[in-house]
Amino acid sequence: MNYSNIKFNQKTILITGGAGFIGSSLAFYFQKYYPNSRVVVFDCFRSEATLANGNLQSFGHYKNLIGFRGDIICGNINNKDDLSLLDDYKFDFIFHHAAISDTRVYDQEIIMKTNVNSFYDLLAIAKKDQSVLVYASSAATYGSLSSPQTVGKESPENPYGYSKYVMDQIAIRYAMENPDLTIIGLRFFNVYGPREYFKANTSSMIIQLGHQILDGNAPRLFENSSQISRDFIYIDDVVQANIKACSPKRNGTYNIGTGIPRSFQEITDILQKELRTELGTEYFPNPYSGYQMHTQADISTSKDNLGFDPKVSLEQGIKSYIPEIKRLHGTENL
Repeated sequence: MNYSNIKFNQKTILITGGAGFIGSSLAFYFQKYYPNSRVVVFDCFRSEATLANGNLQSFGHYKNLIGFRGDIICGNINNKDDLSLLDDYKFDFIFHHAAISDTRVYDQEIIMKTNVNSFYDLLAIAKKDQSVLVYASSAATYGSLSSPQTVGKESPENPYGYSKYVMDQIAIRYAMENPDLTIIGLRFFNVYGPREYFKANTSSMIIQLGHQILDGNAPRLFENSSQISRDFIYIDDVVQANIKACSPKRNGTYNIGTGIPRSFQEITDILQKELRTELGTEYFPNPYSGYQMHTQADISTSKDNLGFDPKVSLEQGIKSYIPEIKRLHGTENL
């Protein structure tokens, strides 16, 4: 779908984290709808390296890019020599999605170096090339504040959320100092859909619960899950947001969700309907103190200034996702 009047054909586009979930979805969007654009994917790709919590350092996976015909550069955004491989290009648009995005990583040094220090380097490239820069912020900047979550009212409660909050402040200052640049931060809420599988145990609860059901097991939820809700947004609407962010009315940080919270219980009910099962639900005590019970993106400024208009309901998104959930069931996310 064409989400913008921008003529991306003949333009050079950088996607950092381009082998990841959102990045690879963007890469294939441009390949399909703007085949004469030059898309450069920059990603460190997945290795066996893990963080202190045992999760993978990087989720970029070659399988997310099978069929992609653009340029691919394997590099780490923390490495100046790797970033110098981009010097031969002049980018019209930069989509910065490379990051450590695990909210349960508490190594503050690696989070800040990867998410914050490297952001200065991407801003410098944008300034040199006069590129439009769209970067991934996060709803984690809000912590456990009450809904609806609104830009300008933040209270991060983990290093990841704090790093994204700092990025937003840097972007605001940089945009003021360079008023000719377009710099947009997108605060994603709970994104789900195809190409997330290789995020392993940090992938959405939708695919994880779907695979529990396909295993023949009742999906497992926290007690009182009918009272726990999140703002789930399908990957197609996230791609839409990235594209529309390229021609904003004004620079800034914008929430990207549907604005409609849905409960965990509703997730399992929709999955079981689509998978034609009646396995019930197994409940267990929530082990987390201070657990966020409700998120809901205030998307009023996103609609006004970006023209963002989420189209995919939770029912439609899960229905579209079911064939991929089935295809990946029983496979190793290696």
